[in-house]
Amino acid sequence: MKVGFIGVGNMAKAIITGMVRAGFSGEDILVHSGHLEHYEGFAKQNQLVIETSNAMVAQKADVVVLAVQPMIAEKVLGEIKDALQSDGKLLASVVSRLDIAHIQTIIGERPVLRVMPNVNVEIGEGMTGLAASGQLNLNLAPFKNGKKVFELVGKVMEISEDDFSTFGAIAGSAPAYAYFFIDALSRAGVKYGLNKQAATEIAAQVVNGSAKMVLESDENPAALIDKVSSPGGTTVAGFLAMEEAGFMTAVVKGIDATIGKEKEE
Repeated sequence: MKVGFIGVGNMAKAIITGMVRAGFSGEDILVHSGHLEHYEGFAKQNQLVIETSNAMVAQKADVVVLAVQPMIAEKVLGEIKDALQSDGKLLASVVSRLDIAHIQTIIGERPVLRVMPNVNVEIGEGMTGLAASGQLNLNLAPFKNGKKVFELVGKVMEISEDDFSTFGAIAGSAPAYAYFFIDALSRAGVKYGLNKQAATEIAAQVVNGSAKMVLESDENPAALIDKVSSPGGTTVAGFLAMEEAGFMTAVVKGIDATIGKEKEE
């Protein structure tokens, strides 16, 4: 299977890096974008195939990943629509706020996979939302090829397009909020005498382990909180102080603002 990327910005590079780390051959990844100087070094480092046009990527690839800015997406779709008519070819769009119906008004009733990844795909720990045109099963051809690509770089979840804003706020934007929480824990450690590097390593590993515990446990997060919170203990004191300061409310308001901004744009 050959995978083509039209647009080689930060998200495309993160996906490609994750694919290569997972063992996908760079020789089976085709790329083209508007400014060769911005990605030529990256392409050579990962042994990618640099194509001369968007149409050439779409013609040669089995899965065509559209990863351009929203303002030029319609122009690019017009350039590649003829190449997308081949049987078995799939367009996977990571363009924000561009729904499947709009894409199909340009390229016709061709298979489209709408994709919402996050930056953690770079290390194979992504959380990617997928929606197939016609609400078809992702295990049907050609959608299964697109699903395989994103399974290489983390977990995938089939979601309704109506839920893309919510998914994007939690999976797409929230890595920044998780980094913010880790940094806050680290600064608290520094306050009490740890150096920043040690405090950050401790905080990051705790969050990493806690996330794995949630994913691998049969219990919900609230039950896991109870396991750590001894009656009258230090954890309960800290937890109540965070709640008094509005911790949960702040998190929910952050997600509200993220979704509100996305819908506003």
